Amino acid sequence: MRCSTVCQAVASCMNIPNTTTRTPPYLLHKPVLFSNGALVLRSPNGFSCRCATTSVPPGEDVFSVVTSNTKSEVDYLGQSTKGDLNLNFGIDGQALQGPIEEVAKMEAQEAENLLQHLGIPVPYSARHSPRGIFCTRTLNLRSISVIGYDMDYTLMHYNVMAWEGRAYDYCMENLRSVGFPVDGLAFDPELVIRGLVIDKEKGNLVKADRFGYVKRAMHGTRMLSTREVSEIYGRELVDLRKESKWEFLNTLFSVSEAVAYMQMVDRLDEGVIGPDLCPLDYKGLYKAVGKALFRAHVEGQLKSEIMSKPELFVEPDPELPLALLDQKEAGKRLLLITNSDYHYTDKMMQHSFNRYLPNDMSWRDLFEMVIVSARKPEFFQMSHPMYEVVTGEGLMRPCFKARPGGLYSGGSAQMIESSLNVHGDEILYVGDHIYTDVSVSKVHLRWRTALICRELEDEYNALIRSQQHRATLIDLINQKEVLGDLFNQLRLALQRRTKGRPAQTLAATHMDDNELTESMQKLLVVMQRLDQKIGPMLDEDGELFNKRWGYLSRAGLWDKSHLMRQIEKYADIYTSRVSNFLHNTPFMYFRAQEQNLAHDSYTFGHLRRDN
Repeated sequence: MRCSTVCQAVASCMNIPNTTTRTPPYLLHKPVLFSNGALVLRSPNGFSCRCATTSVPPGEDVFSVVTSNTKSEVDYLGQSTKGDLNLNFGIDGQALQGPIEEVAKMEAQEAENLLQHLGIPVPYSARHSPRGIFCTRTLNLRSISVIGYDMDYTLMHYNVMAWEGRAYDYCMENLRSVGFPVDGLAFDPELVIRGLVIDKEKGNLVKADRFGYVKRAMHGTRMLSTREVSEIYGRELVDLRKESKWEFLNTLFSVSEAVAYMQMVDRLDEGVIGPDLCPLDYKGLYKAVGKALFRAHVEGQLKSEIMSKPELFVEPDPELPLALLDQKEAGKRLLLITNSDYHYTDKMMQHSFNRYLPNDMSWRDLFEMVIVSARKPEFFQMSHPMYEVVTGEGLMRPCFKARPGGLYSGGSAQMIESSLNVHGDEILYVGDHIYTDVSVSKVHLRWRTALICRELEDEYNALIRSQQHRATLIDLINQKEVLGDLFNQLRLALQRRTKGRPAQTLAATHMDDNELTESMQKLLVVMQRLDQKIGPMLDEDGELFNKRWGYLSRAGLWDKSHLMRQIEKYADIYTSRVSNFLHNTPFMYFRAQEQNLAHDSYTFGHLRRDN
């Protein structure tokens, strides 16, 4: 093959404009191995192409995949190399001329240029987007053999106003049927956000930081002032282990319950709920609301309505089936593990998947195994009887061993591991519930985990739009800090002077009494005026996401929310929707970013000043 022909072939394969006289900059110095064994080394000068050949024995593969049957090790970040490619034939290290640092730098630039030309985002730019996949613990997707998925709010996203609104309506109707005063109440999804915590003893809804300190609170539907929050929770931390007191809003399914409960707290405070309806305390009221919502789910009317018109409740995502198809074709064994029953699962998956799959594929063709009525979180913790679904009508028979390709009800994660002969960190489980899906599978089975949190897209965009507000706020806080430092030094100088001792420095000791007092007075006035400006701006921070609670992942200007701490602790990666995997390959290596410590900024600051 002549050099110009090689360049034409490469350009044709990659849809790159044809060129025979000059190799484009993004094709320089890149080896391309063709199926006939020809090895092309793109010239570093950009004007010609030097062709080399390597002999590949007939019937042999150029690459081989590292499997557990060969020899998988761990890399320098402790990740399994299972799923990586080895080069059986072709170029070796001697084909790379020069120090590896220089070669890698040039190759990385060329790779970035080529990605840009192909319209594919480079990995670091993909992370900095509303639909990025964010990594808290390094994850080599190549080493994952099995990917399990939850269904509700994971593989399919419901319109919150529609789905949770109807759940709320059924809940309120059930409350009305037993005598609760619910007239005049309406579903308000802006009243709560995921990650808040219900205080069942006080009838409050609170937002805590990563340490459990309450930063914002609402009693009924009334937001509490900063002083009230301090008086109520100044000596108390949110501890999710105290299940009798605290209820964490783990998922969007919690929205309807929380809205109903907080509205009914108002009615209880108004004295219009009688003792014949429930115990006249907030904990008893919570049980009554929970029971009404449970009836809405169990009696089946809600799901029947959704199944009859899924287009009103499910937000379509054409990219979603294609993302799973990429994973399946890359050798990943896909599982569906859902608490929903067979009929609901089949109907909703048909609606969400079948029309977007090629070649008349069905949603069932994507999954090696489907588990319905899984009863999570117990599914990950203990063994339950398993039944095989054997007919389209949902008829079942007892089953003691799962097999690939099967459709089952119940069972346990241990049965899945045994059937597929995979364990622990070979499995990635993807779900939306921080406890039922992510925490339990991580703690009990050491599965790798991914959390789906659709609200991330709105939060990311809100943070972008509020950049100027936050920059102004931080600038004002920094100004006050400088003024406060000076005020404190002058105050100390004045204190020492009244005790007949010299001040911190000779200049401070010799300051005139009037000058010292006037400087402190002026500084105090300026700081008080700054407080009047900073306070409301802090309250406004996050309003673009939610006017009551601010951002999902933050508690205050700089600190993380309790939800974000849970995500960091239990989810290896998190993202807004499963289809975001389509923008990353099934071979992606997700690398955790540097975690800054409180003293890092000071260390780096000294380094900058020294340089």
